[in-house]
Amino acid sequence: MSASTINRLKRSEGQIRGIIKMLEEGRYCIDILQQMQAVKAALARAESQLLMEHAQTCIEDAIASGNAAAQREKVVELIDLFDKLKR
Repeated sequence: MSASTINRLKRSEGQIRGIIKMLEEGRYCIDILQQMQAVKAALARAESQLLMEHAQTCIEDAIASGNAAAQREKVVELIDLFDKLKR
């Protein structure tokens, strides 16, 4: 996992701590909801970045190996992931 993905997740972690503090302080619901949307967007960006890294490493390696079983395994993994995302 790249340092930038880790940094994105650490920022999200800080944002979540901030949301918890806002809830504990009884802050305005709309402000809290906006922060929650920001966390969801940050997680989505981290997810996309990690998926790209997976494609550039694991999937690329399976293709370069010429191993048909490994290639099929990576395709099945991606299909399973996309199926889960649709739910």
